[in-house]
Amino acid sequence: MACCERRTGVAVDFRALRDNAAFQIEEVNAMDGLPDNEPATKARLVYPFEAPPERGTTMEVAPGVHWIRMPMPFALNHINLWAIDDGDGWALVDTGLRSEETSLLWRELLANALGARPVTRVFGTHMHPDHIGLAGWLTRKFNARLWMTSLEYLTCRVMVSDSGREAPPEAIQFYREAGWGEAALETYRARFGNFGKYIHPLPDGYRRIEDGEQIVIGRHTWRVVVGNGHSPEHACLHCPELKLLISGDQVLPRISSNVSVYPTEPDADPMSGWLASIAKLKREVPDDVLVLPAHNECFRGLHARLDALAAGQHRALDRLRNAIVEPKRVVDVFSALFKRPIAESDAALLGLATGESIASLNHLIARGEATRQLGTDGVATYRLLDSATQPLQPPGTPG
Repeated sequence: MACCERRTGVAVDFRALRDNAAFQIEEVNAMDGLPDNEPATKARLVYPFEAPPERGTTMEVAPGVHWIRMPMPFALNHINLWAIDDGDGWALVDTGLRSEETSLLWRELLANALGARPVTRVFGTHMHPDHIGLAGWLTRKFNARLWMTSLEYLTCRVMVSDSGREAPPEAIQFYREAGWGEAALETYRARFGNFGKYIHPLPDGYRRIEDGEQIVIGRHTWRVVVGNGHSPEHACLHCPELKLLISGDQVLPRISSNVSVYPTEPDADPMSGWLASIAKLKREVPDDVLVLPAHNECFRGLHARLDALAAGQHRALDRLRNAIVEPKRVVDVFSALFKRPIAESDAALLGLATGESIASLNHLIARGEATRQLGTDGVATYRLLDSATQPLQPPGTPG
């Protein structure tokens, strides 16, 4: 593919954001998206369906659970949504982007394929626009409630409120410390502030869901399994009786989710959360589930996929350790983590690579393996501590 790939099995759809200026890298990591090409990271997965549902139709993947595929105008050109029989109507899991095309498709689906039954409630796995973009529209149209974890709902409200603002000084300082030049910083200023474009205004109230909560939807009980790293409080839904896991972006079969640090929390360690969530899902969800992901196809082989994700990330961290034996800026470690050059002129690509690199560097700092020093020029360098070791950890071990 002509897109950028990480040098590990964990990949992100850089081109999806690069080609669509409305998605700002400083605010959105919603687009996931490149193949896991390293042989060691490929898991043996089973895809039980020959093809996804056609546009404007649904496919029943288990009793009362329907697969909907909505288009997106990006390199990652679709999102999978789920309609669950909820007695008098349908409980929806995720909604697609706010766009005229998606709204028209929802009207067509609800009138035809879903039998003109109302929406009873809307579940949002997390805050990114491809998942929550039409939640406000659907909940208002059907007088339904939005069910979502607290951090995802509140963070989304805050980020939408930033739309149209100028880039704050803290953000400029964040990227300057990472090693960006003045041209890249100026481009960042010009592109800042469009997160809310693809999100219909969220309802002013919501129903909070929490990790471990048991929720009855129609005839079956679903358990909330929260993960993080990709987003602050991502909700997966596990139905033991149906042997299903709606995984959102937390587990994808052929691509994996962006894990980044942003100017709002520059010292964050989302990589620890990501690796811990991989281990948690393997511990709490049986391997015999059919996984219903937000992108790509439904698959079996959850534990093998989780092992592959963890192993790929640990290999990337090992390469990073080797790269910072001598002090390096953030922009200097790209070659250890990504397969293609990261040009400063490619603003979206640069932003995503920077966020992911800082996530890995912050992780090594949190583990006591690396240190960060801010130079007199305002640029930070990272160095591996002499006492740090560099073993490859077993798959699934929290980093």
